[in-house]
Amino acid sequence: MEIKNLELVKQLRHELHQHPEISNHETWTKQYLIDFLKTHTKLEIVDNEQWFYAIYHAGKDKKNIAFRADFDALPMPELIDIPHASKFPGVSHKCGHDGHSASLAGFALEIDQNGADKNIFFLFQHAEETGDGALQCVSFIKENNIEEIFAYHNMSGMAYKSVNIIDGTTQCASKGMTIHMEGAPAHASQPEDGVNPAFAIARVIDAIPDFISPESNDGIVLCTVVQVDIGERAFGLAASKGNLLLTIRALYEAELDKLQKNLEDFACFQAEKYGLKVSFTYNDTFPETVNHKGSADKIRTVCENKGFQLVEMTQAFRASEDYGHYLKQTKGAMCYIGNGENYPHVHTYEYDFRDEIIETAVELFKGLAEL
Repeated sequence: MEIKNLELVKQLRHELHQHPEISNHETWTKQYLIDFLKTHTKLEIVDNEQWFYAIYHAGKDKKNIAFRADFDALPMPELIDIPHASKFPGVSHKCGHDGHSASLAGFALEIDQNGADKNIFFLFQHAEETGDGALQCVSFIKENNIEEIFAYHNMSGMAYKSVNIIDGTTQCASKGMTIHMEGAPAHASQPEDGVNPAFAIARVIDAIPDFISPESNDGIVLCTVVQVDIGERAFGLAASKGNLLLTIRALYEAELDKLQKNLEDFACFQAEKYGLKVSFTYNDTFPETVNHKGSADKIRTVCENKGFQLVEMTQAFRASEDYGHYLKQTKGAMCYIGNGENYPHVHTYEYDFRDEIIETAVELFKGLAEL
């Protein structure tokens, strides 16, 4: 990578870091990235309100491939002392999406300056953290006849600058599930006059271990109790409403669907037993992210050609990624570039994206563009 380009995108990364915006509110971030590309490249820009992409045109008869980066931040305060610290209280780039976007911008600079034998689409996506960004962007694949798409995520706990890959499922499917139960209020001295959801909700919680048992499932299946909210802080009143918030997660979407149905059916059974109304809502829905072997093999080939340390992952990440939506539409793969085995993990206060891995990401993408 050209030194001048690397220094330019490091500065870009620091600017993005200083101006973090949470999912679906990335107005400044999107425009700053667009302005950067307009200033430093001749690429075509296609603006789609909350997200955008840039295009390098090689010719109508050439293959169309895409590379994706996310650019939303997290609702977390910046507590470490760094020169490019967040200027916005309570919001910071603690997942490294500022680095992902800077890497993709750096790759765009290099392609614009040196050319390529493919039509290359640089997709800058919003709202990855909430799971709805890629869902809003996924039509991009069919509309542009994208034949293959690649992405990377920085990852701590992995060797510094190593490239980590796995065939098949690389990140689990998940969603937030709220079970709402409603009965009738009563004085606390006469609970029999009301309908209290506490016992039904307790029985749902008690049933979770059986639903997620390894003996009943082929892959990892998890159900995490996030919050139990029943009744009011009023000692003279028996509870009449309650919410059970769960995060359900599975290696395979089919088993996530099975877990969801088991929970719904059991909650409905308990609601009928106790005379309660029950309803369900869902949010932060993520698909399983499934790498295509042929695309993952291309990542392996580039690592071999460029002398990058390649690590074969032995299992998928439990955490989810909305990138899986793209891989349902076309071939592609996601890999992970290591921050170091002992580097602070993403989504922690001590974390900051490592500028040094930008060059690894750009060179990896350049190698993929050449295959």
